[in-house]
Amino acid sequence: MKPNILFLAFLLLAQFSFSQEKINVVVIGAHPDDCDVDAGGTASLFSKAGHNVLFISVTNGDAGHYKKGGGALAKIRMAEAQEAGKRVGAKYIVLDHHDGELMPTLDIRLEIIRLIRNWDADIVIGPRPNDYHPDHRNTAILVQDAAYMVIVPNIAPDTPPLKKNPVFLFTEDGFQKPNPFEPDIAIDITETLDQKIYGMAAHESQFFEWLPWLTGKLDKVPETEEGRLEWLKEWRKPRINEDVKQSLIKWYGAEKANKIKYAEAFEICEYGTQPSDEEIRKLFPMLMK
Repeated sequence: MKPNILFLAFLLLAQFSFSQEKINVVVIGAHPDDCDVDAGGTASLFSKAGHNVLFISVTNGDAGHYKKGGGALAKIRMAEAQEAGKRVGAKYIVLDHHDGELMPTLDIRLEIIRLIRNWDADIVIGPRPNDYHPDHRNTAILVQDAAYMVIVPNIAPDTPPLKKNPVFLFTEDGFQKPNPFEPDIAIDITETLDQKIYGMAAHESQFFEWLPWLTGKLDKVPETEEGRLEWLKEWRKPRINEDVKQSLIKWYGAEKANKIKYAEAFEICEYGTQPSDEEIRKLFPMLMK
């Protein structure tokens, strides 16, 4: 009997170890705060479950303010990004490229390839290439241009290539031309919305200064931290449209989906691994519950 008991124990341990395999997630945005807005709730879910999350800002954000700018602003935004990463459980890297001047150059593409490889990414999340901001569009081009090259040994040969191409995902947006966003995957972030907002709030220069100034809301920003968090939550909480609702029903079932208050959605990019539904559930363990 003892060998059988030991064998069963080994099987249980093996299953537990497999279930505890770390998933490596990279979220790439054009500016410090983009990752937080686009995927902060999902990143928090991964981090809370013990997985590894990396946020990358391709620019240093040195143009995003109405009073501050240049190197002084870049330092502020770097510090804000580091604090935001701590709040959502992500490592935050800010690359030193000028805000508002980003171009999809070979050198920056190689930077992104090396970062994705060094993180041994299973999932890479970034913006779609149709967007109002040239930095967003060019970040999308950079990520797409890296999508295949991360597995090619002779590209950036100083950094070992990935053995398997990651799944590349687009973040949600409202742009309709040339084609609207398709929510292939929708993640319930109701339990991590407050953590997402808390992470966003670390970018004080953006959410309590620059963006309110741009939208004529600067005089509405509360003075207290508690007031600011509530105000930011009301202003920037994600809304669930009908397409996202249908995706939630697919992944969670109608009964649970109808109770979900907040979600983040992602579209599968054609340039990376094309996952089956079963593979998506393994990559997003929160869908297995």
